[in-house]
Amino acid sequence: MTLIIGCGNLLRGDDAVGPVAVRRLLDRGLPAGVEVADGGTSGLDVAFRMRGAGRVVLVDACTSGGEPGSIYRMRGEDVEQLPPLEGINLHSFRWDHALAFGRWVLKDDHPTDVVVYLVEAASFGFGDPLSPAVDAAVDELVDHLLATPTVEPVEPVEPVEAGS
Repeated sequence: MTLIIGCGNLLRGDDAVGPVAVRRLLDRGLPAGVEVADGGTSGLDVAFRMRGAGRVVLVDACTSGGEPGSIYRMRGEDVEQLPPLEGINLHSFRWDHALAFGRWVLKDDHPTDVVVYLVEAASFGFGDPLSPAVDAAVDELVDHLLATPTVEPVEPVEPVEAGS
């Protein structure tokens, strides 16, 4: 089974990329063997939701300095990061922490493949909708995910501009 988890906050503009992608996937209909989950902003929920999935796809917003709407794809193992030993709390436990924590706690129930898609954000304003470039990128990403539902293992790729 492939599990697509959308991470982010619906109330913070482009941070809603993950949950919006999940809703659009549900609206369009999921292929057999694909499930979706809204991971919200809780890394712990993401860690435990991955249990038993063969493949996991994480979708979230990022700010790396690229063009808003750019879509980046990478392997989960390349971005997983253990949380710091001090100062961690439920509000600062992110999905990259969840990947490393999940590998440790889930052991054999951890997914065999994790793919991360990040969409370059333009704005995180409270109450704002998705910016136009990010909204278009979410549609492009949803099209891609529906066309490749098994999400074969990937090698890191160079960023691509939305609409390319």
